[in-house]
Amino acid sequence: MKMIKTILKLHFESKLSFRQISNALSIPKSTVTDYVRRLKSAGITLEDLNGDGISDNDVYRRLFPETYSELPCRKRVLPDFTWIHTELKRKNVTLQLLWEEYREEHPDGLAYSQFCNLYREWGKKLNISMRQVHKAGEKMFVDYSGLKGEVIDPETGEIRYVEIFVAALGASGYTYAEASYSQKKHSFILSHVRAFNYFGGVPEIVVPDNIKSAVTRSDRYEPVINETYREMAEHYGTVIIPTRPYKPKDKAKVELSVKLAQQRILAKIRHRQFFSIEDLNEAIWELLDELNDRPIKKLNKSRRELYEYYD
Repeated sequence: MKMIKTILKLHFESKLSFRQISNALSIPKSTVTDYVRRLKSAGITLEDLNGDGISDNDVYRRLFPETYSELPCRKRVLPDFTWIHTELKRKNVTLQLLWEEYREEHPDGLAYSQFCNLYREWGKKLNISMRQVHKAGEKMFVDYSGLKGEVIDPETGEIRYVEIFVAALGASGYTYAEASYSQKKHSFILSHVRAFNYFGGVPEIVVPDNIKSAVTRSDRYEPVINETYREMAEHYGTVIIPTRPYKPKDKAKVELSVKLAQQRILAKIRHRQFFSIEDLNEAIWELLDELNDRPIKKLNKSRRELYEYYD
């Protein structure tokens, strides 16, 4: 009710457009339009909402009559939104389909609009990487960690800082990481090949950041892919679609994996010394298994379980 009152106040008193309200409250424009339309149809004024003459429950019943049965004491069975969120990752599965299956099991359940609204509200509790719905086997996101690894030259004792490559599957978040001597094209492509081997297959789309090894010319609409990188993609039967510049949501999945790799892998080996990149990678891969086996809060499944279920 607080959200409904806020929307209506912004529309009727502040005279904001539906789009402005949508942007201000981070809710779909269609939801704003629906609430205002329902208020007008129910004949409820803003004064009614602000006064004591009508209860919040009565207002809600009049705005959303389809969510109540004729028996006022009957309780609605709410959907399992965690299950819905995971099912949406399957190809060709939609909210409409899941709602229809829900209503088959619960004929007196929620109407479709309320089903969608409650799912969106539930989704707001998730962090941005989990909130986005990626289809199984569709995308692999790749990036480098800003925090580097260290390899000591056994002859001179000189410390060499090495790059940490991270790849994550969109649907499951299943993560691969390795150390390489540079971000140059040769190392970059070999890291992809080892990631494909680790995942046991090739995704439909690879989503890199706009680094030079991936993109010759960055452009929001038509980036120019590095020729060798494009040939690698053609060889493996995938396509390259870089993230859009200045759009952090495009790579939220891999940024979370990079953060976890820093916290769960690099931080744990910070006091260890490695005299070859092979030894460093052995340590990384050992801790990588722990990371992928670690349960994800709010989903109660590990990345490995999600990988086996979807990808």
